Amino acid sequence: MVVDCHVHLHGQGRTAMENVDFRLGYADRLGIDVLIVSLGETLKHQPTADDIEADNNWVRDAVEYCPERISGLVYASPNHIDQTLDAMERHIHDGPMVGLKMWVCRRCSDPGYDAIVEYAVELGVPIQQHTWMKSTGNLETESTPWDLLELARRHPRAQFVMAHSGGNWEKGIRIVAEQPNIAIDLCGGDPEAGQTEYAVSYLGAERVLFGSDATGRSFASQLGKVTGAELTDAQRQLILGGNASRLFAPEEHSGAE
Repeated sequence: MVVDCHVHLHGQGRTAMENVDFRLGYADRLGIDVLIVSLGETLKHQPTADDIEADNNWVRDAVEYCPERISGLVYASPNHIDQTLDAMERHIHDGPMVGLKMWVCRRCSDPGYDAIVEYAVELGVPIQQHTWMKSTGNLETESTPWDLLELARRHPRAQFVMAHSGGNWEKGIRIVAEQPNIAIDLCGGDPEAGQTEYAVSYLGAERVLFGSDATGRSFASQLGKVTGAELTDAQRQLILGGNASRLFAPEEHSGAE
């Protein structure tokens, strides 16, 4: 099974379902079985409580429309703790969603995230954290790998996926290499040769996940980072789907009694 752990649903339809149909058409051509989606359609760096609700409902609509192919992450914001914890209760504990997405409303080292991370640990779900190191400078509230490292050290029982390999993947991977509760995804950057092999050499194949960041990037260009890499068959299977299937395991935290 091939699992894309990092997909967004906006820009190709008036509804979440239309966006799902658009993406699955391309995923089918490339043999991608499951898409893990997040953020909805508002894409606001500083979402209101209503934005968070709308985005989480958008993602849940997608999951319920095609549950065998779409898994969803709850959009988490420390600016709206009660709203986020309630969404985690409804959409993860009681519902079908399989983890959290933390984006750019605050740097993730901020203690305001602690209650959210603690509840994620209680629910047994991972957290996908946007990280980047931009040559032109990050947004003031945008996390770097250093921020995620600080958060992960504070919460050693939590499981994190460092999105985009930190942007500058050579530095980002080295920064988190010694922190065992941080995995990385390969998505979002140019399809440069050597990224996947580099990640495996520092982290082991068990901490590396395939992701595309579609539709900001294409499925094909990001998939090529794995299919074109010099890996063993076992390593390639872990990166393409085995690790994501283990981390984002909906049957383990569906809330069913």
